[in-house]
Amino acid sequence: MSLNHSPETQTKLIARVPTITGRELPEWFQAIDNGPAFLRCDERANWLADEHGLTHGYAAAIVLEHERHRRNRMGFI
Repeated sequence: MSLNHSPETQTKLIARVPTITGRELPEWFQAIDNGPAFLRCDERANWLADEHGLTHGYAAAIVLEHERHRRNRMGFI
């Protein structure tokens, strides 16, 4: 599974997450934070997809967005 969406695809997927999944991004971020401590993004995306019944595309988009937000909170560029 690739975690490399184009920026346009990533934006479109993230915009549809609440409608498709019934949960807002902060809820998904909390699920990731409370989930297993995987080191790799693809492992987190696979877990999210398997555990919560998401397609891998949406799971990967959520994980990538979570990483982006995490880096911003920590002051990384």
